[in-house]
Amino acid sequence: MEKVTVIGAGSWGSTLADVLGNNGHEVLLWARSQERCEEINQRHSNERYLPGFTLSPNITATPDLERACAHSHWILMVVPSHGLRGCARALGDFVGGEHMIVHATKGIEQESFQRMSQVLREETCVRKIGVLSGPNLAREIMRRQPAGTLVASKYREVLERSQALLHSPYFRVYAGDDVIGAEVGGAFKNIVAVAAGVVDELGMGDNTRALLLTRGLNEMAHVGAAMGANVLTFGGLAGIGDLMCTCASPLSRNHQVGERLARGQSLEQIQAEMHMVAEGVKTTRSTFAYAGYKGLDLPIVRAVNAVIYQQRPVNEVIQDLMALPASRELVELSW
Repeated sequence: MEKVTVIGAGSWGSTLADVLGNNGHEVLLWARSQERCEEINQRHSNERYLPGFTLSPNITATPDLERACAHSHWILMVVPSHGLRGCARALGDFVGGEHMIVHATKGIEQESFQRMSQVLREETCVRKIGVLSGPNLAREIMRRQPAGTLVASKYREVLERSQALLHSPYFRVYAGDDVIGAEVGGAFKNIVAVAAGVVDELGMGDNTRALLLTRGLNEMAHVGAAMGANVLTFGGLAGIGDLMCTCASPLSRNHQVGERLARGQSLEQIQAEMHMVAEGVKTTRSTFAYAGYKGLDLPIVRAVNAVIYQQRPVNEVIQDLMALPASRELVELSW
């Protein structure tokens, strides 16, 4: 048994805490809400985010960030992208060079276009940083259905420690060194998942979905290449694996957003009724802006941005996509 810390008690943070607890580790789970901490500690449940599931008794929740950081030198950070900088800034007062931070946040910061590992480097003195990314639907993992993920880091110690702590009979943890690729793949697939929700709600078939996923993967690779990723990463769990999972599953929050947009619901209504963050909404805006800054032609990103932020009818946007000239399918990625 080892002591480990998880920052963030949403559905994914609580699920990863449960994996760690089931592996026999002593987990301290940080949550903002005192009420949520009491529920986790007294009833071993988190009904707001994981209704109907029982959490490992090896999990203790606390709202005390200093206590959470002192508990372990290995910290798993699982907070929404829009809140990560503020949380990291607060974390910075309580961590040192001996700490490792692995984040599992799938997003790109608004305006700065920074990846989450870059934000962590700016706001803390921690240098041993990694990212966890892959086709991981929380409820399926809570049911202990077989799944796999990628932990990417430039530090072997981070990879080895993370694999030792998280790997389990139902959760396989692979290692890689392409942090940029893992972060871009995890963030970008949420944009395509919104589009997939639209396609499914409109009753379009497998041909349409295959077209969307393959061209979405192409756009993912272009963004990754522009940021300095190894495009081979997108052929693995953090790329095509996560893309297939999120775009096909009704459990995906981003897929649900697309479905509801296709029904004519407004973004404000959708967000008001969702308990959890759909990262694809904010990632669409930041990626659309980044594409303009870098001169990238990303038709799917442009289309999703038009539906979400310009309130253009989905059928009209799809017609525009299909009217685009078809160029060569595979082109060299060089930046």
